Amino acid sequence: MMSVAARSRALAPYLQAASWTVSGALRPLIPARPALGPAPPPALAAPVSERAPPGQERLRARSARRGPAVSARLNAPAGVRFAHTDIKVPDFSDYRRHEVVDPKKSSQESSDSRKAFSYLITGSTAVVGVYAAKTIVSQFVSSMSASADVLALSKIEVKLSDIPEGKNMTFKWRGKPLFVRHRTEKEIATEAAVELSELRDPQHDKDRVLNPSWVIVIGVCTHLGCVPIANAGDYGGYYCPCHGSHYDASGRIRKGPAPLNLEVPYYEFPDDETVIVG
Repeated sequence: MMSVAARSRALAPYLQAASWTVSGALRPLIPARPALGPAPPPALAAPVSERAPPGQERLRARSARRGPAVSARLNAPAGVRFAHTDIKVPDFSDYRRHEVVDPKKSSQESSDSRKAFSYLITGSTAVVGVYAAKTIVSQFVSSMSASADVLALSKIEVKLSDIPEGKNMTFKWRGKPLFVRHRTEKEIATEAAVELSELRDPQHDKDRVLNPSWVIVIGVCTHLGCVPIANAGDYGGYYCPCHGSHYDASGRIRKGPAPLNLEVPYYEFPDDETVIVG
C-alpha cells in the first residue's frame, strides 16, 4: 500500500481514495485540527456539506474500537468502513458432507463412515494406478519385441516328401543356409556305429536327430563361417573347400581345422511329411 500526501489541484477530478480499516488506534498522517462537536455517525460517505474545499485534503482518524477507523479524502468521496464488518463469509455447506454440516454437532459419530469412504477412494485410486502402470509397462515392453513379419521369418516349414532319399536340400532360414538331409539306411547304420573316442567334438548320432532318417543342421562351417558342400568329403557328409573341413552324414567334424560339429537348430515334426524349424 502506498500513501501520498500532496496537493491535487488540477488532478482532483481524477483522484479517488479508498478507506481501509485496521484493528487498533490510528494516528493521522498529517497533523490537522480536530473537528469540533461530536463525531458524525458511521456512513459510507461523508455529506457534501462536510467535504473540503477544492485543493485541500483532510484526514480524520479515530480508534477502530469506538467507530470508523480512518476516513481519507483527496477532493473525492471516500468510504468509511468498520473493521471486518462488511466481509461476508462464504457458505461452504454445499461442499460439506451431511454429517458435518452443523458446526455445533460432534463429528465423532460419523467418523467411521467417513473413514470407510476415504479408504474406498484411496484403494480404488491405487488399483487404477497399478493397472495403468502395468498397461504402460506392458505396452512399452511389447513395443521392443519383434514385429509380426520378423516372427514369421523365425520359422520355416519344409515339406519332406520333396526330398528324395540320399539327397540334401538347402533352405534359407534366418539369413543362414539350412541343410535338410534324407539319409539312407546305410548312412544311418554307419553313423550310429561311430565310436565317440574318434570324434573331436564327441556326440552320438541319436543325440543329433529326432528321426534317424532326417538330419537337419545349419550349413555354416564352425571354422570361419564358410558354407560347406553337401554329399562331399572323405566321409560322404559335408565338405568345406575353404580350409578342408570334413563332416560326416550326421554333421560331425571328422577332419580339418573346424573345432565343432555343425549346429543343430530346434525343429519338430508335426506329421510324417512336414518339419518345422525354429
